[in-house]
Amino acid sequence: MDHPRELTVPEPRVWDRPVVSVPVLVCLSLVGGQLPSFSTQANLYTLGTGGALIWLGLGNRVPRRPAPRRLGAGALWWVLPAAVFGVFEGATFVLHAGDDFPTLSRLADPLLEDELVRSAAWFAWLAAFWGLVRR
Repeated sequence: MDHPRELTVPEPRVWDRPVVSVPVLVCLSLVGGQLPSFSTQANLYTLGTGGALIWLGLGNRVPRRPAPRRLGAGALWWVLPAAVFGVFEGATFVLHAGDDFPTLSRLADPLLEDELVRSAAWFAWLAAFWGLVRR
């Protein structure tokens, strides 16, 4: 059996490197953080950036990283609390529980009034979405 002596790895494109992609995500999140919450501009900006990332993810424009083969047994302990939280969040939203059982978005509203915190939340959302695009 003949083994190759040299391994070649394709070099990532210039725009795909973290030196370029992280500052772009920071700039996008700073713009998104300046927009008032639940405004028309913020909704259009969210749809535009999300749509662009979906377009990049569905096309073959971004090199893919290999997806994990299988989730480990410990993943259930992360999915279970998230699923329970999602059920309670959805139930309080659908039943209009109000101030007795507020949703997470209602609890986060005072925090998201600050532009810097809103920009940090935007960056977390964009970075997570970019990670999904790369899969």
